[in-house]
Amino acid sequence: MPCPELTSVDGRISETADARIPAADDGLLRGDGVFEVIRLYAGRPYALTEHLDRLERSAAALELPVERTSLEGEIAALLAEFGVYEGQLRLVVTRGGRRLAFTENLPPLGDTVALATVTYAPTMILNGVKSLSYAANMQATRIAQGRGADEALLVRPDGIVLEAPTSTIFWVSDEGALLTPALDVGILASITRDRIARELRVEEGAFQLKDLRGAREAFLASTVREVQPVSEIDGAGLPECPGERTREAADAFAAVLANELGISASTKA
Repeated sequence: MPCPELTSVDGRISETADARIPAADDGLLRGDGVFEVIRLYAGRPYALTEHLDRLERSAAALELPVERTSLEGEIAALLAEFGVYEGQLRLVVTRGGRRLAFTENLPPLGDTVALATVTYAPTMILNGVKSLSYAANMQATRIAQGRGADEALLVRPDGIVLEAPTSTIFWVSDEGALLTPALDVGILASITRDRIARELRVEEGAFQLKDLRGAREAFLASTVREVQPVSEIDGAGLPECPGERTREAADAFAAVLANELGISASTKA
């Protein structure tokens, strides 16, 4: 069932179609701002504190003031009006001084995802920053879709595997090790990645694309995707989809949700 699409702009709540910010805001004109996207389970935000902490870190890296107390109050008021729907919460802070909170429907996702690799050079000055300057990430997805895949997998020019535009990748080596790129290769500090790495034995490092091409199984992980099995990479099918370690990760994340939000695997969306 579609959820109500509401937006709070500096505390003023309206239907999203009616929300307004000044046209001269540098968040719009220059992509100068930060954002977060948070999964809503029956209207309850998952890991809200961690998302707000990361928003503050991103803003500090851009020397962008954030009125966290005001934003937290505005989120509470928005979610009270939103109700107990499934969906996602998008938070935006702009250089023009706007605080925005949106409730949105979850994007349609398949049971599995096909990836195509796209060469991408991280902008060092924005490493670890979840900024509004997301055009390169979105273009990478369009390039991948133009090749018949569902999503991009970003790979550095030197062949080091990074992440998907909005999620982290994990895969299983021939030896059975669960691998994921280390943060210092130039990827975002994903909250879902952190939870999975905390629950399971995961090896982090700077891995070449050739290492991933030999994977037995792989999955993407993010706030919105949760754990999504990867079916193929650059047109080559993976031997196991979903594999044992993917199911293990899905079960571990379901247990995290049950512990943190009281949501059982049988009732969550």
